Amino acid sequence: MTVVDSSADAALHDLFDRMCAAWTAGDAAAYGDCFTEDSDYVSYDGTHARGRQAMVDNHDRLFRGVLTGSALVGRVESIRYLRPDVAVLHATGSVLMPWRTSLPKRRLSRQTLVAVREDGAWRVAALHNGRVRPVTIPEPASMPSRLSRAMTAVARALGVGHSLSRR
Repeated sequence: MTVVDSSADAALHDLFDRMCAAWTAGDAAAYGDCFTEDSDYVSYDGTHARGRQAMVDNHDRLFRGVLTGSALVGRVESIRYLRPDVAVLHATGSVLMPWRTSLPKRRLSRQTLVAVREDGAWRVAALHNGRVRPVTIPEPASMPSRLSRAMTAVARALGVGHSLSRR
């Protein structure tokens, strides 16, 4: 177990709040200041920005374009310290468009953030954003599971599809 000064939790919540405030202000540079120079940023659509400047450039276009006037709303759900200077955060952070007063379910997103403390300040080194779209896992005896097993047996018998040796 990693022991960390409790003030670190407050600093990480503050970091997330600053990210939300910068987004809501449409300030890509201030948003970027929350990230390390070599940060990785994976958007909900899978787009991967490598480095702070690429992420700032993308958000500048968004804030001046399709996300003009939007707000980033959310909260930190959990913090886990890997080391005293490295933490994994899970948070909700969703875009609220200016013509809405509440967040539509389809806009709900969850982020995994890796934060690092450098020179006494916490910054995000990596962020992965994904839409919350829970899928029910079918039981093994369900029709979808039985069909999948049958199709797998047919594919293997015909020698089509991927081979088990490539796993």
